[in-house]
Amino acid sequence: MITPLTPIDWKRRAIKYYPEKVAVIDGDYRCTYREWGQRINRLSNALREEGISKGDHVAVMLPNIHEMIECFFGIGQLGAVMIPLNYRLTGEDFVYILNHSDAKMLILDADYVEPIEKLSDQLPGIRRFIVVSREPASTGLPHMDYEQFLESASPEEPPAVDIDENQPLTINYTSGTTSRPKGVMLTHRNNYLNAANFLYHLQVVHDDVYLHTLPLFHVNGWGGIWAVTGAGATHVCLRKVDPAEIAKLFNAEKVTLLCGAPTVLNMMVNAREASEVDRSIPRRMAVAGSPPPAAVLKKAEELLGLSVIHVYGMTETSPFITYCEWNKRLDALPEEQKAEVKARQGIEQMFSGEVRVVSPDDPTREVQWDGQEIGEIVARGNAIMAGYYKQPEETGKTIVDGWLHTGDLAVVHPDGYIEILDRKKDIIISGGENISSTEVEGVIYQHPAVLEAAVIAVPDDQWGEVPKALVVLKPGASLSEGELMAYCRDRLAHFKAPKSVEFVESLPRTATGKLQKFKLREQYWIGKKKRVQ
Repeated sequence: MITPLTPIDWKRRAIKYYPEKVAVIDGDYRCTYREWGQRINRLSNALREEGISKGDHVAVMLPNIHEMIECFFGIGQLGAVMIPLNYRLTGEDFVYILNHSDAKMLILDADYVEPIEKLSDQLPGIRRFIVVSREPASTGLPHMDYEQFLESASPEEPPAVDIDENQPLTINYTSGTTSRPKGVMLTHRNNYLNAANFLYHLQVVHDDVYLHTLPLFHVNGWGGIWAVTGAGATHVCLRKVDPAEIAKLFNAEKVTLLCGAPTVLNMMVNAREASEVDRSIPRRMAVAGSPPPAAVLKKAEELLGLSVIHVYGMTETSPFITYCEWNKRLDALPEEQKAEVKARQGIEQMFSGEVRVVSPDDPTREVQWDGQEIGEIVARGNAIMAGYYKQPEETGKTIVDGWLHTGDLAVVHPDGYIEILDRKKDIIISGGENISSTEVEGVIYQHPAVLEAAVIAVPDDQWGEVPKALVVLKPGASLSEGELMAYCRDRLAHFKAPKSVEFVESLPRTATGKLQKFKLREQYWIGKKKRVQ
């Protein structure tokens, strides 16, 4: 007998074997797996009463609170599709995503009601708004309270749904390299096998206490939402990243595992409260992107008792595809060489599929394992997305001959470890969030004083890298750095706005007029071995 691969089934397992185990901790709120399962069933049944069924889309815009965890399972077990929204985006982004995704309902936090209220007349497909609030929400947006929505519904299991493992479980929107977000369709199978990677490579066990520092909208919390449940471990919610609160939870809840961007780790080790953490509890943290400097890793171990695991991937790969596997042979290396190895993206994860670095001139040929020849990282296998929602042409540009092209340029060392050196696409990854340089440029070009603009990534100690704008003004025009930065912040999500502006006489271009961004970037990355951070 063949049953579909879906992480939704791990809810059943957790309730079966750990009914009285604490499943979720959210401030003073605690619930067991039995109670948690009943709330999930109430959500599913309430959605069914609203007409939500297999294949329907439900958007969710919540921080890392227990209701967000409920939504992943409550929507998924109906065979419906969850659209996790990045609450940091702009109103224009919300309108585009909610309309493009064909969402029929929106479940959102009271803190995010205001921008949606202003735009509700532009959302004809949303037939019901459900608001999560610890206190009665004061808003003109017609809505139902989340708890009231659940209250009238049955806690019993909803009727079984015939789930197709190759159908989307979530659609995760990413800004990619264009100004319009793209909806990455991640199937039940994608999510199941990515969660298997999470379980295996992060060594998740029943006794783990997992702190949700990583936004759950970000590729489903990298799969932690499913993996922690599958192991019957405990979820600890964190509404926003606050180093003092993290240190407090480390001690109070005996946290053993977490994930996040390198900037989160940097904030944690530099917080005053870090010295108060009980380091007798062994802890692991998965970090994606460029790993922190060796000095930060050392402080993480000394202050927090934290072992850092470097992983690599992207939304389109569910997201994990490689990790920097550490073994005993590496322990003998000098400290400087250890740091170099830890900076690498590493080797294939167990359940993702195949990862290669291929020649830009001949994608069928792998580069030499010499740490010198540069190629593009490509991948295929069970973690690869089903495609971009309603964008087959964009899907065809990314998945070619069965291989997903990441746009990341890398070398392969003699031991097979991959190391990224640069990006083929002009994506800026700041604090773990993707920023499209062309989107930011589009806003700058709207300013009446601007003739030309280029946005590039420059290194930053806190965020890894941040956007910088190089601008050519129109003859006779006057504009200050502060004025242009404020202009951008008014029109973009703040994390996308340039952190600095430099006015120049001209921008380097080829004979055909193509902008040469690599020439602009070079001066800011002098002394750096890589062109990513």
